Amino acid sequence: MSTLTRINGGFAMAAVWLLFMAPLVSAKVSTEEAARLGQDLTAFGAEQAATPDGRIPAYDGGLPRQGQVAGEYPVHPEIEAEKPLFTISAANMGEYADQLTEGHKELLRRFPESYRMNVYKTHRTVSWPEHILEATQRNAVEASLIGTDSVKNAVHGIPFPIPTGGAEVIWNHKTRWRGYSVRRYNNQLIVQPDGGYQISKLIEDVKFPYTNVDHNGTSSDFLLYYLSEILSPPRNAGQLLLVHETADQSAEIRNAWLYNPGLRRVRRAPNVAYDNPYEGTDGNQFNDQVDMYNGALDRYRWKLVGKKDMYLPYNSYRIGSPRITYDKIVAAHHLNPELPRFELRRVWVVDSELREGTSHTFGRRTFYVEEDSWAINSVDCYDRRGVLYKFQEAHQVFTQNVQAVGGVPEVIYDFQSGRYFMTALANEDKPNDFSVSYDDKYFMPRSLRKKARR
Repeated sequence: MSTLTRINGGFAMAAVWLLFMAPLVSAKVSTEEAARLGQDLTAFGAEQAATPDGRIPAYDGGLPRQGQVAGEYPVHPEIEAEKPLFTISAANMGEYADQLTEGHKELLRRFPESYRMNVYKTHRTVSWPEHILEATQRNAVEASLIGTDSVKNAVHGIPFPIPTGGAEVIWNHKTRWRGYSVRRYNNQLIVQPDGGYQISKLIEDVKFPYTNVDHNGTSSDFLLYYLSEILSPPRNAGQLLLVHETADQSAEIRNAWLYNPGLRRVRRAPNVAYDNPYEGTDGNQFNDQVDMYNGALDRYRWKLVGKKDMYLPYNSYRIGSPRITYDKIVAAHHLNPELPRFELRRVWVVDSELREGTSHTFGRRTFYVEEDSWAINSVDCYDRRGVLYKFQEAHQVFTQNVQAVGGVPEVIYDFQSGRYFMTALANEDKPNDFSVSYDDKYFMPRSLRKKARR
């Protein structure tokens, strides 16, 4: 069983950086350790018990699935109606420094007159479909990770509910349940330091073969298929991007195709990965920052620092509500501080450092992965000098109609330019539609060409 020690109010792995050996193979947990799932650990690997002070409650099963899978925004009227317990500001941030990300500290330091964090009661709302829980129990004793990018013998569920390394935690994020398929009406905002912003609109169609109980769904399969169309602004309208997310990128890199209406042809897109700018974001989001982190892990060394109690944006139903317009969300330098909801959450802390001989704009990243959902909540991103460059945060909600967690919105603060970028907004558009069903043929390059000609 892994040896754990208590550090800074959280659990930390006693092990340090993994030895430089190839291939590195993560150890499967024993049957005895896996038996903790559903006992002192929840069925998906979070701590069952409350914190000693009760500020993080015990897990009681979360919210059951309910609602229609199409036409509904995530809502929870009782949570939305709550009042803050207290506020963290530049004046009192020292009292909470150990439970704040470096990105939140930087926002408090830079904007002491305007930025603050309203902290609310913690609710553990997450629940999971039964087939995901059953597969997760099986994966605990069967799944393994070779190197950083080759998961073996995992099916449908979380591969590593009792992780022993940092890369395993990131893989849990990448393979988490998000429904079978979805059509997402994604509005993105690039916000200037004075609060002025420009908006772009996308339609994104996604299918998740790995978690589909009716699909083969193994870790040797594709993780997802993705097709996006930019609707606005006019200069980018009609651009299509198709991605096949391979599960083992050490064996087969991500496949991508791009249709540019100016050139009127479909071409392979070899650079839809790592720190190449994501199409249509004017360089404000790198490809591997989509969904907080995605793609290959091979350019970094991954360290599991441990678990910690942190103040992070969560149960953010209000900011994603159609009653809240973008003008109300946007403010100079940062989001309108009256809208985000912060809670004390238990998170896995994962540190990554750029490997020698590889390249990336970020020399180091620290990830904060919420334990109930396995979704990355926040990321401190440092440049290659070790200076905090960007900060990502996902204002996460549990969507009861599909039993999934996502950010509404996700935000990237750029501490060099002073801009910030928001994605996954739908307040002034349509709610995500999880009722859609796609044949695999819909995501083939031939179908992309047909769509482009329409």
